[in-house]
Amino acid sequence: MRGHIVKRGRNSWSIVLDLPRDGKRRQQWVSVKGTKKDAERRLSELLHQIDTGSFIKPCKVTVADFLRQWLQDYATMSVRPTTLQRYKGIVEGHIIPAIGNIPLVRLQPSAVQSCYTKSLNGARLDGKPGHLTAKSVLEHHRLLKEALSHAVKWGLVSRNVADAVSPPRPVHREMSTLDSEGVHALLEAAKETDYYAIFHLSVYTGLRRSELLGLRWKDVSLELASLSVVQTMHRLPGGQTVFLEPKTAKSRRLVALSPIAVLALREYKQKQQALRTLIGGIFTDNDLVFSHPDGTPIHPDIISQAFSRISRKVGLSGVRFHDLRHTHATLMLQQGIHPKIVQERLGHATIAVTLDTYSHVLPGLQEAAALRFEEGLQRAKVK
Repeated sequence: MRGHIVKRGRNSWSIVLDLPRDGKRRQQWVSVKGTKKDAERRLSELLHQIDTGSFIKPCKVTVADFLRQWLQDYATMSVRPTTLQRYKGIVEGHIIPAIGNIPLVRLQPSAVQSCYTKSLNGARLDGKPGHLTAKSVLEHHRLLKEALSHAVKWGLVSRNVADAVSPPRPVHREMSTLDSEGVHALLEAAKETDYYAIFHLSVYTGLRRSELLGLRWKDVSLELASLSVVQTMHRLPGGQTVFLEPKTAKSRRLVALSPIAVLALREYKQKQQALRTLIGGIFTDNDLVFSHPDGTPIHPDIISQAFSRISRKVGLSGVRFHDLRHTHATLMLQQGIHPKIVQERLGHATIAVTLDTYSHVLPGLQEAAALRFEEGLQRAKVK
């Protein structure tokens, strides 16, 4: 007999498995709650796992124990500091309060699916008031799936239960962009503020906020009218500022500057040098293009908040600082710039990312292309 069932209570059973011998008889007891048919079904599953070599002896490791160990042993060595902080926030703030006390080997797809459903219906994964967006829950799902894939590799579980869970599909958020008039209105309103130069460079290059704040003067060539994106600046939850290499090889790039962008940077540099001369030696020389007067890094939120104030002042509500990047790309595409060039300027991994992100611009471009094609054929016919 390879296994049998023992009744323990009204709805409680124990499965006794005879494991392959290792010099002596080995048995494994597994508890099951439910009907006898449930126990028989579980016995059949366990026997199949033994036959296929996928059986893993139940242990007392909980989901919380595993996730914390995974963060320490894998994530700490494999992801960027900013990503690690985000992972820790998701694990400690959402996943562990919801399913952390479940033994890892007992975790079922239904428990995970239930958490996703509750979070979208107004109950956060940690049980506190409020709800998560579909995008946030999808991010949690991807993290849990990645972590559980390592549980399988490490022999802690026989399958990744997240594979059997259907995460929510995020609703596509239509991006906001400025037209030419909106850009001029914004820059005019910002002209006498400390943020004009960074707004101006964002519009004319499409750089990300982290790339702008990590930019150093040695990365800028006003003579050659170009800048190099070689580092980004981030602020960790604890307040620490870190400078990191761009996330991908494509993000590390050379961006050409237009004459007006060079002029704006030249004027800004002169003002910055004059201010530092006035301050004297009381500043930190990080060589940052955009910093506080004493040379220390600017908190990213300060830029976003200043942008919100100035944009609202000129009636541009619902626009974020990041939308200046979208504005740069959209205006270039509308002006007939090839998407490949736009991809290179933005630092997208592939041209497919650029086309997918700015597909809303393409219909109008296709109409214009169709007209130009027809005009070309008509001119040839006349000749």
